[in-house]
Amino acid sequence: MVGPLLVVLTLAGGFSFYAQDWIAGAGILCLWVVWALLYKRGSTPVLAVALTYQWVQVTCGIYYYGLTGRRVEAMLASDYRSMVLMGLGCISALLLGLVIGQKLWPSHWNRLTSDERPWLSWRFLLTAYIVTFLLSGFLQEAAWSLPVLTQGILAFNFARLAFLFLLLRRVVSPKFRWEWFAGLVGVETAMGFTGFFADFREPLVLAALTLLEVFDPRSTRHWFRMTGLATTMLVVGVLWTGIKTSFRQDFNTEELSTRSARLERVGSLSTEWLTNDMEQFLTDIDKLVERLWAIYYPALAVARVPDYLPHENGAILWAALRHIVTPRLLFPEKPALPSDSEMVRKYSGVLVASTDQNTTIAFGYAAESYIDFGVPLMFLPSVAYGIFMGVLYRALQSAFRDYELMVALITVVFWLTLYPWERSWVKTLGLTGTLVIYLGGLVFLMDRFLLRERVLSSAQKYLRPRRETALSRRY
Repeated sequence: MVGPLLVVLTLAGGFSFYAQDWIAGAGILCLWVVWALLYKRGSTPVLAVALTYQWVQVTCGIYYYGLTGRRVEAMLASDYRSMVLMGLGCISALLLGLVIGQKLWPSHWNRLTSDERPWLSWRFLLTAYIVTFLLSGFLQEAAWSLPVLTQGILAFNFARLAFLFLLLRRVVSPKFRWEWFAGLVGVETAMGFTGFFADFREPLVLAALTLLEVFDPRSTRHWFRMTGLATTMLVVGVLWTGIKTSFRQDFNTEELSTRSARLERVGSLSTEWLTNDMEQFLTDIDKLVERLWAIYYPALAVARVPDYLPHENGAILWAALRHIVTPRLLFPEKPALPSDSEMVRKYSGVLVASTDQNTTIAFGYAAESYIDFGVPLMFLPSVAYGIFMGVLYRALQSAFRDYELMVALITVVFWLTLYPWERSWVKTLGLTGTLVIYLGGLVFLMDRFLLRERVLSSAQKYLRPRRETALSRRY
């Protein structure tokens, strides 16, 4: 324990020196605590990875400046340091809640079961993935045309990610089959470029989770695979940043009405992007960091609340809870959620893009908590949500008999619900309930069906020799 701690303290001191900001060192210590408390080799590292993504959204601008000397807009036009500290505080509060919640509900999964014979065959997983992949576009469009069923349809659409994760997990361990791994990740990444948003992110993260689950720090091959995937993530992120504006301008035109046409358009834009000079590449990296570092608008709000606008005293969180307990399936007349951009406009004082531009800009749960309660009460909702998610994590582990299905469900659910630092409370809580009820219910039924089939199969194997013995005695 002393050795790793000394390494972490050295890194913290080095980053603090090069970034000329002690917050950089505090961020390194915060990240180390996240992995020390949440990561266990041989199990899914989804909780640690999700909080790491939040950490990146809170701190990446500081480290980018320390490594390159290039400043992004938030450093020049806002008091970013206060918001970074609040963000690290919210991540720490969420971490505390997750640890407490897991202690409150012990799990029966206390050993690895990867050596057991899988309940689902490779053929079934591949078929299910292909079917859900082909249906994903249709389901995405159908979801918004049926408001009463939108949440359920979208949750079912996430089943594709669960099947993809299981396939990736099978090709990574016990033997790494690089052709299958590269093929699945390549197809998903390419298709992710055909959407309006960065839909390639989840497949790449799921690939990283499968590698981290079996990662051995003493293996050169494992380091090579992780480095290759991390490089792919960086290149894909910078490429998308460089072409997305041009791509989105043509997205709703008749020429790009099909996936193949969009993919062709992405190919042509990518070819043009590769001809850019080095300065343009660096500018695109600046834009990527600026997009990831979700600090600017929350920092502007912190500067205005409570000096110009009062705290809401819990009104934002209460409205989110009220929205969650009135599901549209039972209350079809429930009004649609207002755009997150409206809150950003009100509290930051900036006229950001909204639904008119087919996008929204969100503060995130940390900024909403500050506007609601101020410091230090703003950290209590994060602790409470963390406790709930920690209990839910253990409860889902205990509810399933098939280890693979359980790992796939908690990986998809907890990644999608925990990774965005910039998501509002109402959307965070709503997505959590939707995934647990719809996707969790679907996987639970599959688990019970497979358990029944397995019990019947075992019973038949047990009864067959007894029946044959009885017949031999009779004759």
